[in-house]
Amino acid sequence: MLAFGTLAAWQATGRARAADQVVSHSQPLSQNAAEIYRSLADADATAASAFLLAGDAPQAVRDRYRADLDTAARLLAEAAARTGSSSDAQQWVATLNRQLPQYAGLVETAGADNRQGLPLGGAYLRYASKQMQESMLPAAERLAAVEAAQLDGDYADAGAFPWAALVLGGLTLAALIRCQVLLLRRTNRVFSPGLLGATAAVLAAVLWLATGSLSARSDLTDSREHGAVPLRTLDQARIEALQSHTAENMDLVARGASDTYAARWAALTGALAGPLAGDGGSRTGGGNLALARAGAPGEADAALARALDLFTTWDGRHQAAAKSNEQGDYDAALRTTVGASDDSAEGVFTALDQQLARAATAEQTAFTRSAKGTDGVLDAVAAGAAVLAVLAAVGVIRGLGRRLAEYR
Repeated sequence: MLAFGTLAAWQATGRARAADQVVSHSQPLSQNAAEIYRSLADADATAASAFLLAGDAPQAVRDRYRADLDTAARLLAEAAARTGSSSDAQQWVATLNRQLPQYAGLVETAGADNRQGLPLGGAYLRYASKQMQESMLPAAERLAAVEAAQLDGDYADAGAFPWAALVLGGLTLAALIRCQVLLLRRTNRVFSPGLLGATAAVLAAVLWLATGSLSARSDLTDSREHGAVPLRTLDQARIEALQSHTAENMDLVARGASDTYAARWAALTGALAGPLAGDGGSRTGGGNLALARAGAPGEADAALARALDLFTTWDGRHQAAAKSNEQGDYDAALRTTVGASDDSAEGVFTALDQQLARAATAEQTAFTRSAKGTDGVLDAVAAGAAVLAVLAAVGVIRGLGRRLAEYR
């Protein structure tokens, strides 16, 4: 009995600690890693917008760029403090901490040259964006992958069923029943209150352990399927949208010197909302925006539906700007892409990004609602199983003690 109680309490406590890790550590770190990536990608897109607008760039655009860098720096500091020094995550945090001020310096130089009308500004910005796309964002992606793997591991540990304790509980029940049968045969006493109480206590402990574990597992599964997994897909969609926006702006910065950015736009928007249909104007559907809706809760689903509509509008604005640029009307392409009007591609993208942020908030809330308190349930399972095992042991001692006393 005591071995069963000890094993049950140990397994339930271990799962409680893993569930607490999911809520308080690994999921926040995983989401922060995704937010680091998003902030860096948004900074790159916003820097390109500010460059294109030059002296006409509104203060809100400059503030957004600075806020993105501040957010990335703050979250990197938090990640450095909350991950172990030997963790793989530390390598990527260190890389990003080293390169972030370098990137910011290149963007500042590009902006200063651009305001003076020096063509070298475009080269500096392209170099800064290349550093972001080829070095910083891959490092941020690896950081996010490390934290996501940790989250998956904690989910697996927290949701593991305590088979060893249940098997030992079943064997303990079988031993108690056999003991009572043997006593019946040798003493002709039908009932032993102590042994009956012990059997009831062990049975209750087994049922308590199984029921509590299933309940906690159900809550964790719900938080994963309607919170963590959709949020991960949504994070990927947000990143693809931001990188598409960067490619769109950098294509204008390049002024036709390279078709790299146009190809990147096509690949990223294809992953985001499906490739272009044969007519070249509409999309075939699918993509991560559609996948993100699959397990999204109600409020997030509504925001994602609106985001899909906004993407269609954004896509149309982009194609109109690309056509103007191909025809040699760079100024028209610039107005259509980053103009101050809400009808520009920039305005539509901003609205789309806001809807994606709204969906992310709803999914984070769904995760917290489902997962929070699961560790408390498992702690209660551990305590209950231990107490019932002790009561069972007391019952066995009293039951066998009475029978032995009868033969003294």
